[in-house]
Amino acid sequence: MKQCLLYIHGKGGSAGEAAHYRPLFPDHTVIGLDYASDTPWDAGAEIREEVRRLRGEYDSILLVANSIGAFFAMHAGIDALVRKAFFISPIVDMEKLICDRMAEAHVTETQLKAQGTIPTSFGEDLSWDYLCYVRAYPIRWTAPTAVLYGSRDGLTSYGTMSSFAERHGAQLTVMEGGEHWFHTKAQMVFLDAWITDSARSSERE
Repeated sequence: MKQCLLYIHGKGGSAGEAAHYRPLFPDHTVIGLDYASDTPWDAGAEIREEVRRLRGEYDSILLVANSIGAFFAMHAGIDALVRKAFFISPIVDMEKLICDRMAEAHVTETQLKAQGTIPTSFGEDLSWDYLCYVRAYPIRWTAPTAVLYGSRDGLTSYGTMSSFAERHGAQLTVMEGGEHWFHTKAQMVFLDAWITDSARSSERE
């Protein structure tokens, strides 16, 4: 059976990060996707196109997605094409995140609607179209999923993540002291053990 693992990076990441997973999945062809878009509708389309292409070449696809890459993947309509997904610090409530950013920037919905896009001091533009999209298209995700979450994640609260896991039947693993960006040696050792154990448990199911 031909098996593939597709890696989707988070903000500021790259497809090259996929190389980390090759030793962990020696029976899979590991591919990283360098998507060019930064909205869920366009990035989702890029991801959907790639997964459909891979599904024509491989019998089975695993998905590993990081942060906003996981958010984009959940808007790609690929649930039925993925055998299992592994989400690392996924963004699971973008509406709340946008509203939190608006509060930080002292921007009201009325202002954002009137201006369309508002730059912020923390380097990210606020977008009325983006906010309207996430409200109109809440996450609907049905693929079997394992989630890794750091207790010190500054973007998503534990309550938000656990609610997502419960609603979508995902397996939630929490690393105490872990951050949104898993990058230290201890964090990466934890991540590797988590994804290996999660992959083995899915094979036994």
